[in-house]
Amino acid sequence: MEEANVVETKDGTISVASAFAVHQEAVQDRDHIFLKKAVGEAYKGVECGDGGPFGAVVVRNGEVVVSCHNMVWKNTDPTAHAEVTAVREACKKLNKIELSDCEMYASCEPCPMCFGAIHLSRIKRLIYGAKAEAANAIGFDDDFIADALRGTAFYQKANLEIKKADGNEAIIAEEVFEKTKEKFHIY
Repeated sequence: MEEANVVETKDGTISVASAFAVHQEAVQDRDHIFLKKAVGEAYKGVECGDGGPFGAVVVRNGEVVVSCHNMVWKNTDPTAHAEVTAVREACKKLNKIELSDCEMYASCEPCPMCFGAIHLSRIKRLIYGAKAEAANAIGFDDDFIADALRGTAFYQKANLEIKKADGNEAIIAEEVFEKTKEKFHIY
């Protein structure tokens, strides 16, 4: 095993140079392999007409759990993005709702919806290839969602009013969490 190199910096702090350079290279090589598989899925989805050029692979212990591509057009489902589809399929295959022992490789930076699915599934690591701007440049502009929710959008693509209910409706909606909390010990 390689020794760690301890280095004192100019400001007096101590830094430990990685003792695992070989391990880091192996992880990087593995990342490239699985990212190439995600990109391959993106091409596959376009070639068969299932959806846009997006692919995602879920990996557990170095093995592919699922490899998916965008299915929006095939399923007539605007939520069938590659990452969401991969989370759904991996959860089904592993028969659990959390994927904390899994990693995801995505051909492109996830949109807010996909990032939400990745976060909620507790995936421990996300590696993506292209930046969202590459998808935006050819018309996939899902980033407006995050801007719309924050109220920072220059223009809002969707004509959607977002408003929190008030009065009795809000109270009734909030009570459901208090009244059912004993039934949920999810993670």
